[in-house]
Amino acid sequence: MITDKPGLLDEVRSRFAHVDACPFEGPRVFFENAGGALRLKSVIETSAAYAGYPDNQGRDNPASKALMAAIDKGRADMRLFLNAPGGQIFVGESGTEVLFRLVRTAALGAAEGGVMLGSTLEHPASRSAMARWADVTGRPHLLAVHDDATGTVSLEEYQRHITTDVRVATIVQTSPVTGMSVDVPAIAAAIREKAPEAFIIVDGIQHASHGHIDCAAYGVDGYAVSPYKVFARHGYGFGWASDRLTACKKEQVVGGPAHVWELGTRDAGAYATFSDVVDYLDWLGGRFTEATDRRARVEAAAAAIHDHEARLMGAMLHGTGNLRGLAEMPGVTLIGGAATKGREGVVSLVLDGVESGALVNFLSAEGIRVHVRNDDHYCGNILKPLGLRSCIRVSVCHYNSLEEVARFLSAIEAAAENRGAGAS
Repeated sequence: MITDKPGLLDEVRSRFAHVDACPFEGPRVFFENAGGALRLKSVIETSAAYAGYPDNQGRDNPASKALMAAIDKGRADMRLFLNAPGGQIFVGESGTEVLFRLVRTAALGAAEGGVMLGSTLEHPASRSAMARWADVTGRPHLLAVHDDATGTVSLEEYQRHITTDVRVATIVQTSPVTGMSVDVPAIAAAIREKAPEAFIIVDGIQHASHGHIDCAAYGVDGYAVSPYKVFARHGYGFGWASDRLTACKKEQVVGGPAHVWELGTRDAGAYATFSDVVDYLDWLGGRFTEATDRRARVEAAAAAIHDHEARLMGAMLHGTGNLRGLAEMPGVTLIGGAATKGREGVVSLVLDGVESGALVNFLSAEGIRVHVRNDDHYCGNILKPLGLRSCIRVSVCHYNSLEEVARFLSAIEAAAENRGAGAS
């Protein structure tokens, strides 16, 4: 646990920009991490440096060679982060664009006929890509249905739809609305058992900042990450594609290397900033293991992050000190239940008698940043079945503290007491 090591949480927080104050509004608690985590200070410095370099990649000069070295290191660090020893790492414009490319390539490269399988839990990034390419290729798009009560989709529900006809399957590793994780290895294994040639694509965008990733153990063909949710910056996403998916025909410059996924020149700073992320995880993991292997330290960091966030989630849901948790507060409805097991950094809720937008504003006035989620193309898949027009999403990260959770719980109690006034 991060807080079991005196001073470590302060060290962690010192490495992030604007950890306790908004540059526009002043002091605040940042519980909007699912919308984009705080940036590492090293990422900001690297971004500025690379934005200023005038040279281009692939030239015969020292500056260009330095850029190419940064790209090679970035790719290696992305591969290390995912534990993906084979296949190809590539950078795209966003995590959503990466998912679209992975799904499109799989749909066009798979054997003819069959079906494409996803779930109702998925973010529209993967679900929209699947719907588009199921339509183009004339395949049914089947959906395993998530459970409203638990906020996740089970292996058993996927198994109801898995047949030898599955050609492409998508799995969201963690829901960005309910915060509940999905058993990727078990679902992927079940698909492989009946449809061994199916292409399996994982949306790891919400999961990536909260814990362990092991593409080598998942048995899948594609994985997508949005670095701005993993302490880096906006403006790029990156993906991993297995060798068999990479072998499929895809958009490429004519005459270029067959294994290349990237189109045009990508920003060398994108790769360099993700090296900053892995360097940070390497440092953090080194506080929990004496291992010299870099992957082992990244895994130790992931375990520490997971354990710290589990403690924060437990306090938020079930109380801390003399404060009761959300699960015990009258008038609070939790999206996806009150379980802490399998929850990764997110709690979504509604407070009876208080419109969600008004509650966000009330909390903002109390110095707490959260976000409203509406019944729209992003969150309607979760909210519509519950008959809800909106909710608020509270999302934590490992640099948040129990004291910040306590402030939030006190503010929710105040909002409940103030329903007829400022929070309504």
